[in-house]
Amino acid sequence: MISSIFGKTKPINFIIVLSFLFVFYWVVHFFLFEQVYDQEQLIAQVGVLVLLMFCFFIADFIIKRNKMTANNSYTILFLVLLMVVFPETLLDNNVILCSFFILLATRRLISLRSLKDIKFKIFDATLWIMFSSLFFDWSLLFLLVVFASIYIYDPKSFRNWLVPFAAILAMALSCYGFLVLTGNESFFMTHYQFQIHGELAYYMNWANSSKLIIYCIFVFMMMMYSFLKLGNTGVGKIVTTRLLVLLFIIGLTMNILLSSEKSAPILLTFFPTAVLFTNYVESLKRSKVKEIVLLFSIFVPIIVFLSILILK
Repeated sequence: MISSIFGKTKPINFIIVLSFLFVFYWVVHFFLFEQVYDQEQLIAQVGVLVLLMFCFFIADFIIKRNKMTANNSYTILFLVLLMVVFPETLLDNNVILCSFFILLATRRLISLRSLKDIKFKIFDATLWIMFSSLFFDWSLLFLLVVFASIYIYDPKSFRNWLVPFAAILAMALSCYGFLVLTGNESFFMTHYQFQIHGELAYYMNWANSSKLIIYCIFVFMMMMYSFLKLGNTGVGKIVTTRLLVLLFIIGLTMNILLSSEKSAPILLTFFPTAVLFTNYVESLKRSKVKEIVLLFSIFVPIIVFLSILILK
């Protein structure tokens, strides 16, 4: 039943997923974490929710345009299910905004596989990462993905290696000009401090630590499976998978260094995880087995969330 719905690309799939996300977002804010907002704050939260919903369209566009998965809607389903497992991600506006720009950068980097307009794509990707760093300073680590993409796709052109620095300089000068006009010249010094905010108490909580450990084990198993399965499918998809793995590792590193009760960078790992799991589900030949896996992937997040809600 689930595979018959999400096994194809239909507008109804987005309606189902985004409708659920809309309801779930407010349940997390008002019931799980008992947030209270005035009128202006509520409008801001609506804006963040709209941006989060738009991320689903970007993610779907990336995978369809670059043929990272088959023609289905499993990726957007797994994205929202990961948010159910880690509801704290919906409370961190900075990480949601950061994730939006990282997705835009990912779109440009993965499209390098066409070997067209390489310099423009590198420049755009670097700019998007720089924008993401305005909300989360540690997201500059994703510049490693830019240089990894250059090394993979066109390392021989020396100019390609200079393009990211040109984009960084352009972004820095533009931002500094804006800061001067607004009288906030000290922003760079106060924002880009690269402090480690991870709280030991957060990981001492068995619920938080067990979720993260199981999640990491699960994803690394998917990685191993993907590389073994893709060994005979050509170089193109293997290269894309390597970039997804690098995106996940950087996001996981940020999560380990910065996770606290007020910050949840684990959201930055959701896109590569959803794509890897989609590839796994697509590889299942027996329809009954695929249906069981899909049911399991839906019921487990719901059970995890309900347990969090009850224990809260």
